[in-house]
Amino acid sequence: MRLIQLEGPAGRRIGVVENGQIGLLNRSPSIFALAGTALEAGVSLAEQASNDLSSERLDYDAIYAGASEWRILPAIDQPEDPSRCMVSGTGLSHMGSASNRQAMHASSEQLTDSMRMFQWGVDGGRPQSGKPGVSPEWFYKGSGSILRAHNEPLDVPPFAEDGGEEPEIAGVYIIDPAGAPRRIGMVAGNEFSDHVFEKKNYLYLAASKLRTCAIGPELIVDPQFDAVSGEVTILRSGQIVWSKKLATGERVMCHSLVNMEHHHFKFDSHRRPGDVHVHFFGADAFSFGEGVRLINGDVMKVTFDGFGRPLLNPVRIATPSDALVAVHPV
Repeated sequence: MRLIQLEGPAGRRIGVVENGQIGLLNRSPSIFALAGTALEAGVSLAEQASNDLSSERLDYDAIYAGASEWRILPAIDQPEDPSRCMVSGTGLSHMGSASNRQAMHASSEQLTDSMRMFQWGVDGGRPQSGKPGVSPEWFYKGSGSILRAHNEPLDVPPFAEDGGEEPEIAGVYIIDPAGAPRRIGMVAGNEFSDHVFEKKNYLYLAASKLRTCAIGPELIVDPQFDAVSGEVTILRSGQIVWSKKLATGERVMCHSLVNMEHHHFKFDSHRRPGDVHVHFFGADAFSFGEGVRLINGDVMKVTFDGFGRPLLNPVRIATPSDALVAVHPV
């Protein structure tokens, strides 16, 4: 099942994507609310959505193209309080993900810390059933306020040095009333980072991740994450300037899904009832690693087979500024 969040003349609605149409649900105004209702009823998210499906249908083509009074929202949010949605990710998770990082930070033949961590994942990221493996790289991106939807711009702020796509799949979770993490689905995403800033020194990676990012347009309730093919494309004035095939899913990753989820949710503070988590699982290709520099107005297109329609987002670059953010005493 594929769910989508919309906003239009009647306010917020969610729907089921099917055969080029969106079937609207009767009661739940958000996927967050739908998940809460499903938990209360003790049924699956798909079953709860099916039980609430109305006879109302919308034309998905027009909405997807931005030619409708309805617009697509991020495929998950915490509408009651965006600060209670944590956006984070795991890096160096794919068998092919270390080459770009090594090229960015290697100044000699010496093995970088990134490559050491990658090798730890290869050696110990897929442990025996029921046991935790080695911890992967983890990073924080921001609260739910940084999430953007299909067709919305991703911003390069005035202080940034660059902005570049990172095509990934993200897991979407809600913490139930007992404090247990519950996966409600997965989404296609563009994790979007400042690679020029990160390249200066790998210790800048944390700050380079604090940027807007995009997910959607559809939440896949019952995804297949064993082997997923995809493609990322950069469009400039409607023309392709760079494109590459992608591979993700557990077959091509050095960390298992179970291991990544354990190391994210092992922290007590990550299991607060009512919180939402969006966690990116990493990528194995991005244009910056092949020398492409995005400019204002470029459109990033991310496609993963089985994960709904492509996610498109333009790059919006602010005028550079070195203005000081001054702090004054109370």
